[in-house]
Amino acid sequence: MTTTGEHNGRPHPAESEEHARLSERDGILTVTIDRQAKRNVIGPRITETLWRAATLLADRDDLRCLVITAVGPYFTAGIDLSAPVGDRPGDPRTEHTHPGWNFRRNYRSHHLLYDEFESIEKPIVLAAQGICLGAGVEMAVSCDFRFCTPQAEFGVPEVHLGVLAGSGGTSRLTRLVGPVWGKWMAMAGRRVGAEQARRIGLVHDVFPAETFLDDVHAFCRDLVSIPAEVLGVAKLAIDMYADVSDRTAQRHIDRLIVSGIMNSPEFLERTARFKQEKPGG
Repeated sequence: MTTTGEHNGRPHPAESEEHARLSERDGILTVTIDRQAKRNVIGPRITETLWRAATLLADRDDLRCLVITAVGPYFTAGIDLSAPVGDRPGDPRTEHTHPGWNFRRNYRSHHLLYDEFESIEKPIVLAAQGICLGAGVEMAVSCDFRFCTPQAEFGVPEVHLGVLAGSGGTSRLTRLVGPVWGKWMAMAGRRVGAEQARRIGLVHDVFPAETFLDDVHAFCRDLVSIPAEVLGVAKLAIDMYADVSDRTAQRHIDRLIVSGIMNSPEFLERTARFKQEKPGG
């Protein structure tokens, strides 16, 4: 696995800092969170690295997939409550008059990051090797695929602090696992283990800890063998179907999408090759 640079072997600026690093192999970009002394809590440096990874994934055609993982017993214990919420502090002379508005504006950096994950037309995979709480779950449910080890647990404990998980830990989580388990996690503040997370649809699969990243990257290599155009369109379409309840509208979306990608170079090339390889063709 090579360290990702600007095509000249130099590390990204974020990699010279602690807390997270970037690497790439086989067109797969990987963010590894490593802040074990603080249970991998997500602070500004980690957020900066995640933004950097999202930008690279979106801008570079040779990068086909993003994996987010960590080291240690925790994937993350959540957001770093000791760090500034964002990088847009309000005017100290007036912020007391509208504290809610000021907080929401500053916290928007996390909302926008997870929105960006959803909008990038390439797969993003979260690989939780350990306990994943709070902002880690919010990150997970904004990703396309989620995997974990048997040691992993998932929870949104914000209710125990008197607040809701406000960057998707309530809304996206409920959209993914339904209101029954949404209430179990985001209302009752209960954790779910690895196998339970798989049963309720929070993770796609549970891989052994000993081969975890190898298994995740094997999945990703299979994933990026799919034509890039259809992979991106499938991501957008499936998310739209989850939001559009009218079945007629869903069928119209199907027809519009298929009519567009059937003339894509990848489809034409692969179907021509299939016809040539077909016996008697």
